[in-house]
Amino acid sequence: MNIIIHIKNLRLKAVFGVNDWERESKQDVVINVELEFDGTDAVKTDSVEHTVDYHTLTEKIVTAVEQSEFYLLESLANHVLHIVMQDQRVKKARVEVDKPQALELADSVSVSCSAERL
Repeated sequence: MNIIIHIKNLRLKAVFGVNDWERESKQDVVINVELEFDGTDAVKTDSVEHTVDYHTLTEKIVTAVEQSEFYLLESLANHVLHIVMQDQRVKKARVEVDKPQALELADSVSVSCSAERL
């Protein structure tokens, strides 16, 4: 049985951007994660040991993002995706990183990336 976990609108601050003024202080970033895994054992046992622990995963993402200093959103998104895929139970995942107020006329700019185990 495939289970999909969503971590929605994780609001963090990180240093990123290509301009010097962007790198002077941490900026807002919004991260969304979607991951899929075989949840058969989790459903049968009702035990956290058989699922992808989204609390622990979120802690890892928060620590990594808040300590990062990437230039590109693409690099930040890929870094978060790598963290998600470290759990071998994850069959596939998608990460979206939003930079609010990146453009004057838009709510945000976002980049997404995905991976799947073969």
